[in-house]
Amino acid sequence: MSALSALPVDYLFRMELDLGDKQVMPRGPQGTRVYAQVAGGRVVGPKLMGTVAPGADWVTVRADGSAQLDVRLVITADDGAVIFMQYQGLLGSDGIPRTAPLFQAAAEQHQWLNHVQGIGIGTSTAEGVTYEVYALR
Repeated sequence: MSALSALPVDYLFRMELDLGDKQVMPRGPQGTRVYAQVAGGRVVGPKLMGTVAPGADWVTVRADGSAQLDVRLVITADDGAVIFMQYQGLLGSDGIPRTAPLFQAAAEQHQWLNHVQGIGIGTSTAEGVTYEVYALR
């Protein structure tokens, strides 16, 4: 088996998420739980343009300080189609969120997303998160 020097990907879009209120449950049985409200956002790219409806990021801060992400969002494409996006991932000690998005789309022009395994690499601030989202080929 040979090692890959680069993953074969296609660039989909940049997703900018605005964060809202947070609620914290410290020292839960699986770690500290953080509910981070996604207040909305934007999707801009060659494969998809639209807005992100309010949603939620369910974060579990683990004993080693890393954070496990569990996010569900709805994107309304510029053509009016509704797309469900769900991703899990990790926020490691380097502060970079890495995610694996999956999509559900009913509109015919966006059904190609139903077959995409995405990869998201992000940057985060106190106000929000920005992801560059790619599709594995």
